[in-house]
Amino acid sequence: MRTCRSLRLCASPATSWADSLRILATIVVIAWATMRAPPVHADRLAGAALAQKGSKAVPACMVCHGANGEGQTASGFPRLAGQPEAYLLKQLQAFAGGQRKNPQMAPIAGALDARQMRDAAEYYASLPGWQPHGQTPSASPQYELGRRLSTAGNWSKEVPACFACHGPGGAGVPPHFPALAGQPSAYTRRQMKAWQTAGRTNDPQGLMKSVAEKMTDAEFDAVSLYLENPSLDGKGK
Repeated sequence: MRTCRSLRLCASPATSWADSLRILATIVVIAWATMRAPPVHADRLAGAALAQKGSKAVPACMVCHGANGEGQTASGFPRLAGQPEAYLLKQLQAFAGGQRKNPQMAPIAGALDARQMRDAAEYYASLPGWQPHGQTPSASPQYELGRRLSTAGNWSKEVPACFACHGPGGAGVPPHFPALAGQPSAYTRRQMKAWQTAGRTNDPQGLMKSVAEKMTDAEFDAVSLYLENPSLDGKGK
């Protein structure tokens, strides 16, 4: 069987782009389950203590990520609450191993042992995820562009919809595709640029890099704005 090295995944005329993405998602899940290290037992209470009080080696997670893991919009610190446990664990490992470059998280993740990483990941995964706000976002050309890219993609540039992998409404697809809805726009934009410039390289098969390389800064801005508070009915105010 030949190996497909691009996002095209050996797509034939009979194979749609969405089908190709579903195939890739299946491959990623199988590979992850096969290759990951043997699990370390997680302790949610220990994770809560680490998040709320920190330890001698690391500060409390809540200092940056909020009392309930909701993140900080103004500062661009991401929401952790409700994210898949496997995804959170992978990110801590990537910060510690250098696949994700961040001057704040690298030393913190490097100071955690395998058990602490899993404890923190299980704790934050157990918290409620983002829920739509009562107020519908105001419509704007930028917000509408972000909505189109998130829900339909831009097939003229072979950019799939964000929700094709990250689930309806950007709610995430456990265990490996994180929720996008409710993330601070500054954080989402920073990650898109990191994928584009190889500042973040822990995406399986270069999936996110392939997407980000085809997008413009204006599209990053639009997607980030929309995903911060997506109108799930597809309409602005």
